[in-house]
Amino acid sequence: MQNKGRKVLKATILAIIVAFLIVMVICIISVKLGKEKFQMATKLIDMITIQTSNDVQKKAPVLQTFEEEQATILRYGPDYGENYATLKIPSIGVELPIYYGKTMDLLKNGVGHDNSSYFPGEGGSIVMMGHNYNRLLGKLPDVKVGDSVQVVTNYGEFNYTIYKSQVVEETETNKVPIQAAQEILMIYTCWPINNIGYTTQRYVVYAK
Repeated sequence: MQNKGRKVLKATILAIIVAFLIVMVICIISVKLGKEKFQMATKLIDMITIQTSNDVQKKAPVLQTFEEEQATILRYGPDYGENYATLKIPSIGVELPIYYGKTMDLLKNGVGHDNSSYFPGEGGSIVMMGHNYNRLLGKLPDVKVGDSVQVVTNYGEFNYTIYKSQVVEETETNKVPIQAAQEILMIYTCWPINNIGYTTQRYVVYAK
């Protein structure tokens, strides 16, 4: 009986020791894994911090170049029919609203801006037109080379100098070219200037 009791006691103690050893091993493994994870997390945080710092340095604001400033107004887009600017030609007393578009209704009230051409400041051809009425562009043929033209928009004022004028046929579109290489303002009206009704010729003024 006593021998049986001793065996049971020894087995219990052995089981307790084994269980204790297993718990110790699990704790050691857990601590080790936790430390490794902590180190990994620390390294990851450092990597993220360094990368973020580099990104901030790369994205630091810089002064815009002239070309970049031009790009900020690239394809400025008023609604069709919107009065977005004013045309001023002081030498002939012209100060007229500029409408985006070239329908007859718009041209009754001011100057039309051909919507297939560029906007002031974009660096390409700007084509505008108006009727040859005295209250509109009836005095356009009186301008001279060297006269100034201002286009005042809601994003800036643009100044041009007239360097040429000529009469063209309405079919001579190559004489009113749409191009992106140079900013040229072209303004035209019907010719002969005193003609009433439809004409096939245009008086064109060119300014840079």
